[in-house]
Amino acid sequence: MNALNVAEYMQTLGLQARQASAAMARADAATRNKALRTLAALLRANAASLQTDNEKDLARAATSSLSAPMVDRLKLTPKIIETVAQGCEQLAAMPDIIGEISGLQQQPSGIRVGRMRVPLGVFGMIYESRPNVTIEAASLSIKSGNACILRGGSEAIDSNKALGRLVQQALAESGLPAEAVQLVQTTDREAVGQLIAMPQHVDVIIPRGGKGLIERISRDAKVPVIKHLDGNCHVYVDDPCDIDMAVRVADNAKTQKYSPCNAIEGLLVARASAQAFLPKIAAVFAAKGVEMRCDAEAKALISPIAPALVKDATEQDWFEEYLAPVISIKLVAGLDEAIAHINHYSSHHTDAIITRDHMHAQRFLREVDSASVMVNASPRFADGFEFGLGAEIGISTDKFHARGPVGLEGLTSLKWVVLGNGELRS
Repeated sequence: MNALNVAEYMQTLGLQARQASAAMARADAATRNKALRTLAALLRANAASLQTDNEKDLARAATSSLSAPMVDRLKLTPKIIETVAQGCEQLAAMPDIIGEISGLQQQPSGIRVGRMRVPLGVFGMIYESRPNVTIEAASLSIKSGNACILRGGSEAIDSNKALGRLVQQALAESGLPAEAVQLVQTTDREAVGQLIAMPQHVDVIIPRGGKGLIERISRDAKVPVIKHLDGNCHVYVDDPCDIDMAVRVADNAKTQKYSPCNAIEGLLVARASAQAFLPKIAAVFAAKGVEMRCDAEAKALISPIAPALVKDATEQDWFEEYLAPVISIKLVAGLDEAIAHINHYSSHHTDAIITRDHMHAQRFLREVDSASVMVNASPRFADGFEFGLGAEIGISTDKFHARGPVGLEGLTSLKWVVLGNGELRS
């Protein structure tokens, strides 16, 4: 497909999406929920064939230079298929928020003023690797009454095409326009350039992928962008705290899976807790082959446990998103230094404190400037499904209406509504 044909193709998708968005906004909740339940059933019924298509992508990945985290994200396992199917059903069971009017108040003039929740219209989604994102984006789009154009990575094209066919089948069987969810069928990179420059057809762009992709889209888009650049997340082990809990949470937060953006990259430890905590977590990390990049104080406590896996941390390590079995470790004087470190070095994605001090917990929640902040829980919970959103379109570190895991509400807007009875302004 040449550049001219790509431009025409994307304009056609945009026009179809805009037309479909009007039908989706009119559709009642029962119809949209039927589409979601139909999609869940189709996913389960076609699990075997979906894995066959996914194997084509994995086979290509095995002969390419795709990084290990990207290959891991590419897998469409039975567990992942079941998870996204459950996400569709969870969304279908959730209350419908479209058309809700909130904050209605009578004014001295006699008019009543409030705000109504409405769909954004059309969103474009650009993402790499994870084919499950196709279903998460599609299901949220259906529930929120939007239309969407999905452009997955070339490495997942067979998986995404198979999933896209099921989505359109579910829409059609439910009486909704199949064009409400369209998957870009070409892997030509020009399609991305066209998608992010169609404000007449697309209301918002949501990139989900590597830092380079998101920086490019943020720079070149002519459409508003909901984004996060990276996930440099932290656990801070406070004084006082439950040391065994701290070990369990830090272990889960780092090693349960290395590739997600909500896995921690930094571990901060109060000096008063370091002697009891660091040798225990170092032994856990050593057993799992996790490299530990430490400041001088942490190195002194950890080196006797795992000398081969300990390295000196550089200034850049405090900023780094490894997405690998590597973690930075630093001792801090206490809560104030931990908060200052996180606010300076983190990507404002997700950060957690392990503490027994209620006031410390409250200060951490208020003062850490991140999209998700946790007390005595693993940052790996920063996920739309785990937060009860049914699914997520991504995780935003922006500071406008969509922040943290972006679910149903993040794909809607509020417009002012005025109810009157013939009042005139004097």
